[in-house]
Amino acid sequence: WGILFSHPRDFTPVCTTELGRAAKLASEFSKRNVKMIALSIDNVQDHLSWSKVWGVGRRKGSLHCCLALKARGKAHTEQSTGSELRISNPKVCGIGAGQTSSAQPLTLSSCAQVFIFGPDKKLKLSILYPATTGRNFDEILRVVDSLQLTAYKKVATPVDWKPGESVMVVPTLPDEEAKKLFPKGVFTKDLPSGKKYLRYTPQP
Repeated sequence: WGILFSHPRDFTPVCTTELGRAAKLASEFSKRNVKMIALSIDNVQDHLSWSKVWGVGRRKGSLHCCLALKARGKAHTEQSTGSELRISNPKVCGIGAGQTSSAQPLTLSSCAQVFIFGPDKKLKLSILYPATTGRNFDEILRVVDSLQLTAYKKVATPVDWKPGESVMVVPTLPDEEAKKLFPKGVFTKDLPSGKKYLRYTPQP
C-alpha cells in the first residue's frame, strides 16, 4: 500500500505540521504495510532543508522519500530515479479537464491532495484539501483500515465507523457464503421498506 501527499511548496506552514504528524504516525502506517511519499515542486536541496524542521522526515521510519516534480513530468529523488509519475484520471486537481489522454503527467497545484494506492497499483481513494486546511491523519488512518478490510475480508464500513466496531457485509456476497465467512454471525437491520440489505457482522 502507498500514500502520496502533495504539497504546494516546501516550507509552507500547514504542510510543515502535516509532515511532522506523518513522521509521528510512521509506526502506525508501517503496521498497515503502508509507505508514505511526500510530493512537492521544489528541488532536492530544499527538501533536505525542509525535512530538518522539527525533525521532520529525515529519521528512519518516517516519510519514504520526497519527490521534486519538474515541468517535463519527471520525478527526481535523492537517488535520481528519473521515473515518470503519471495518473489515469485527467480531472484530478492540477490536470486540465480538457486533456483527453488516458495517462497525463501528475502536476501539483495550490491544493493539497491525498492519493491512496493498493498493492495492485490502482488508485483506491483521493481527497482534495485547500492549502489552508490541514489534513486529518486520524481520518486517513481510518480510511486505510476500511480499504484494507474491504480488500481482504469482503466487508464495507458504515458511516462514522471506527476500528473495532461492526462492519457491513458487501452486497455482492450471498447470504449462505456470508454465514460461512463470518462465524461470529451476520445480523440484518430492520428497515421500513422491509428489505434485508443492511447486513452487519463483528469486525473480522
